[in-house]
Amino acid sequence: MRITRTTSALAATALLALSLAACGSDDSDSAAAGPSGEVGSNDLAAAGCPSNIVVQTDWNPESEHGGLYESLGDDYVVDAGSKTVSGTLIDSEGESTGVTLEIRAGGPAIGFQTVTAQMYTDTDINLGYIATDEAIQLSDSQPTTAVLAPLEISPTMIMWDPATYPDVTSIEELGEAGTTVRYFEGSAYMAYLTGAGILNSDQVDGSYDGTPAGFVAAAGEVAQQGFASAEPFIYKNEVTDWGKDVEYQLVYDAGFQPYQSSISVRSDDLEGMSDCLTALVPIMQQADVDYLADPARATSIILDLVEQYDTGWVYSQGVADYSVETQKELGLVGNGPDDTHGNFDTDRVDTLIEQTTPIFTEQGSAPTDGITADDLVTNEFIDDSIGVPAT
Repeated sequence: MRITRTTSALAATALLALSLAACGSDDSDSAAAGPSGEVGSNDLAAAGCPSNIVVQTDWNPESEHGGLYESLGDDYVVDAGSKTVSGTLIDSEGESTGVTLEIRAGGPAIGFQTVTAQMYTDTDINLGYIATDEAIQLSDSQPTTAVLAPLEISPTMIMWDPATYPDVTSIEELGEAGTTVRYFEGSAYMAYLTGAGILNSDQVDGSYDGTPAGFVAAAGEVAQQGFASAEPFIYKNEVTDWGKDVEYQLVYDAGFQPYQSSISVRSDDLEGMSDCLTALVPIMQQADVDYLADPARATSIILDLVEQYDTGWVYSQGVADYSVETQKELGLVGNGPDDTHGNFDTDRVDTLIEQTTPIFTEQGSAPTDGITADDLVTNEFIDDSIGVPAT
């Protein structure tokens, strides 16, 4: 089975309580000994950051996480067994910040657990990639606070065959056409789409398993979820039994707008990490911007890690390049309603709370009573002067 970026949703449903132990490798004793190079103007050690900043990602290395890998120095050391990489945390000038950065892969590397669950299991993790709908759902038992939004717009989309449905231009029109839409059972966005009447509950099919086989076998008769920054390229160029364009609409544009993969901390740790985050978050903001401008070095790291981790994740140079271009074209990585990258629109988060609270309550994981955006996100550490330049 070709493991896709969205395969994790299905596995997480079945394996939420699982934790995947590191299987060991020849590199299992390897780790960055410490930051190398003279510390530049951004001294994170002096700012109170831990000597090794640990970030848990939500999937295998990929271009959607490009800004994080942009901050990893060339002295990085890989532990293929535990699916981690560590090296000097560098700033936009390529200078040492006086600490190391350890990046841990998610998805199959952590038994498809949620990042939130992993952070509460392993308190060595300082920061994690958590979508705001996940943060809402787990707010009562495992509260987290997001401090940076690397992705302004979620790449989650519904795609269809334009040859079969030449007049369809939106998810709503798929609903009007009665087209079967394949998705991962339990996805909050689908409960929103059906609850809002955009799709009908009798036309959605929760059996999607992350592979292209069902879509190909249906020969264009069905629509399917995916990531706009990956599947359109993959299906045209790497799924030989399809080999043509798909059309799609972002779920974001249909009205469901979480902040995907937001950099978050355990809420109880926020105050203690405040000084560190004040210095660290602007570095991470700038790294996102720098990656879009010149992704070559960080992309080479990503591809190296994918090969060494060998989880079954197929990720090519072509997909990586397409992802970056799509991030720019669609504003997936961009600025909010102002000129600042990485900040949160609290009205948008409050709307998401209103949309998802009935869904999660019905599923048996009700959010904290009375929760608001201020409980889930903060712009306290954002540097308002850092933004993605207009093109």
